Amino acid sequence: MSAPSGVPVPSVPPSYEETTGINVNYPQTHPTPGHGSKPSYVGQPSPTHNPITVQTVYVQQPVAFCDRPVQMCCPSCNQIIVTRLSYNSGALTWLSCGGLFLFGCVAGCCLIPFCVDALKDVDHSCPNCSTLLGSYKRL
Repeated sequence: MSAPSGVPVPSVPPSYEETTGINVNYPQTHPTPGHGSKPSYVGQPSPTHNPITVQTVYVQQPVAFCDRPVQMCCPSCNQIIVTRLSYNSGALTWLSCGGLFLFGCVAGCCLIPFCVDALKDVDHSCPNCSTLLGSYKRL
């Protein structure tokens, strides 16, 4: 058994990969001007420099706003903050006022719900950029 010139003759029987051509790169000689023969490998891509870009993504869980300050990351200024609360008269405040009026608190006592923060709606805002982040409605 003779091999063509330039191809080495194996001293052991070929493996399965060699006979099927899987992941095998035989050196071949190609004449290069001025340098004689230089081995090159068939099937291997030339090395390229591909930089890997890494992007960090922060996923924030949905925030459940309540009547207490919440620590979160402000989507506007991207700072970790504790929300600032402001109280506004909402449906529960007006219903409480109407209920007290119907029960006979006519002389101004029906206006007491407008002085009680526990009956008002709560707006959460960022202390840095004053962006409204969410609201908590009593009703």
